[in-house]
Amino acid sequence: MNSFFERRYVILGIFIVIMLMLIGRLFYIQVIDDKYLAFAQNNVLRRFIKYPDRGAILDRKGKILVQNEHVYDILVTPKEVREFDTLQFCKLLQIDKKGFDQRWEKAKKYSYFRSSVFEKQLPARLYNSFQEHLFEFPGFSVQPRSVRNYPDSVAAQFLGYISEVNDQTITKSNGYYHPGDYIGISGVEKAYEEVLRGQRGVENSLVDSRNVKKGKYMDGRYDTAAVAGERLTSSLDIRIQKLGEKLMQNKVGSIVAIEPATGEILAFVSSPTYDPNELVGRERGNNISAMYKNPYSPLLIRPIQAYYPPGSSFKPLSALIALQEGIITPQTTFFCAGGYQAGGHWVGCEHYDGVTNLRKGISQSCNAYFCNVLNKVLNQNGAKNTTAAYLNWKKDVNKFGFGVKLDVDLPNEKRGLVPAPARYDRTYGKNHWRANTIISMAIGQGELLATPMQMANIECTIANRGFYYRPHLIKAVGDKDIIKPEFKEKLSVGIDSVYFHPVIDGMQDVVERGTAVASRIPGIVMCGKTGTVQNPHGKNHSVFVAFAPRDNPKIAIAVVVENAGFGASWAAPIASFIVEKYLRDTISRRPSGINPKRYMEASLLPALPGSLPKLNPHLPKDSLKKNQADSNKKSIRSDSDKKKSQIIKIAALKPKKKDE
Repeated sequence: MNSFFERRYVILGIFIVIMLMLIGRLFYIQVIDDKYLAFAQNNVLRRFIKYPDRGAILDRKGKILVQNEHVYDILVTPKEVREFDTLQFCKLLQIDKKGFDQRWEKAKKYSYFRSSVFEKQLPARLYNSFQEHLFEFPGFSVQPRSVRNYPDSVAAQFLGYISEVNDQTITKSNGYYHPGDYIGISGVEKAYEEVLRGQRGVENSLVDSRNVKKGKYMDGRYDTAAVAGERLTSSLDIRIQKLGEKLMQNKVGSIVAIEPATGEILAFVSSPTYDPNELVGRERGNNISAMYKNPYSPLLIRPIQAYYPPGSSFKPLSALIALQEGIITPQTTFFCAGGYQAGGHWVGCEHYDGVTNLRKGISQSCNAYFCNVLNKVLNQNGAKNTTAAYLNWKKDVNKFGFGVKLDVDLPNEKRGLVPAPARYDRTYGKNHWRANTIISMAIGQGELLATPMQMANIECTIANRGFYYRPHLIKAVGDKDIIKPEFKEKLSVGIDSVYFHPVIDGMQDVVERGTAVASRIPGIVMCGKTGTVQNPHGKNHSVFVAFAPRDNPKIAIAVVVENAGFGASWAAPIASFIVEKYLRDTISRRPSGINPKRYMEASLLPALPGSLPKLNPHLPKDSLKKNQADSNKKSIRSDSDKKKSQIIKIAALKPKKKDE
């Protein structure tokens, strides 16, 4: 009897243990482990991300530069995939079997239970035919989204482009971005990413066994709406941007135009350029790969990343510093006997200028005059104090935005170069260099390097008679004229306004009767300075800087055309067409006979090894060794804007430290 009761308790205990184990397992499955909940929900519930439209970007007059176009991503959840006709599937998506296998392995590697993008950016035409057969492919679904579209295909480097996020970006975003999301990579798209991207939404939908939507889960109680990104109004004027790109086609260089009164960038031409629509859609990868291989580097943002010696365009700035220091007056003269003797080497002028004052020195671009000016500036406290005088001169040059970042609202801006004394100490020995050692700096040569944006900003400073506003691209966000506070700050260069008048007189003479007379615009007083930048790798670079009109200036401009020769031959005419188009919305007949058509049709692409066709810079040539463009060189030498170049002995040094 006792044995019976003992067995009964043992059996009862076993049943209790089994029941507790079952209850514990059910509790674990239903409360602790959400995997089975996900399995259950995935049978009837789908969570669809609602991607917002990125904000549109307009030009200064409301013309659309960037808008959105709807496309469709095909998603796959490997766990839910059943047998299907892969050949028909590939045919509908226009992919091959090898491509299918690669995508399938990538999806399984990402997650067997979570959906991921199988095929990106199907256009509406392709999606419509695929949608009719979607029920035949269990485990696959469709995610609507939008991509960028560029109606006029202009301003590619200005606007930038977007691309899918990588693992590093996802990690840095602290969970904001997910695989398949897109982010601005360059240009305005990157600089204003947080404004443009908008806010994602979520739609929870019930689906049937064929993966067809059957309504909203809980009547949409847990859905959230997508919020579109803000619209941006840029400072760009599409009229002169289009003209500039046409004038610079089949050439290497830049055009930067700025409104002096505000710092708003009116034109931002980087050439060679590309059609921004090529970086959208299913062929994006192939297109961008070809651009990376292109020896003319169309992805380089030359207005803020290319370095050039400013050449003779630097001379007005040099004169202003000397005037402020009291080293010279407008009446100060130097004798030009065809050049300047700098110690053991000769800095030549094109011709014998004789007795030359400031106005004549600028209008005739007299090298001898400006070499004398810098020599007096650096020797004002004696030859033994050259370093201290140079540091003071460097500080004054930096105030104009040379050798420092202007902090435009674009990523990856370069600072240019105004060398620190330590650089010369390393080369020549401490206190063993003098004014004549670095005399080429007087005429914008030697180690002095600037970006086209910095050159244009100097013209804004001269146009404003002593101050500038930081150049910027965006003038309004949404319906509000929102400009960052730093772009409203008036930055003084420390030069009294009275000293600008004699310099501007000389710059007006350059266009009225000097080296740029062929580019004179009837009825518009344009003040400018030509420059011919000597290039040891080929033909000289053509440079021109200007502002107009003289009184109450509306536009300042810098044009650089690589391997084009004299500043007056190419850069000056191109600048004059842009200036007149902006001020009058037309281009008049010039007394000199120059017209835009000739400059649009000319090809000045620098020669490359091999047989790359000059008229198509977008064609990649794998057989060519990559030839670094002249705009990337850090030791290009320059000369004055004369008809013949004089070679000047300089120290060909490369930038090394940040403060140099």
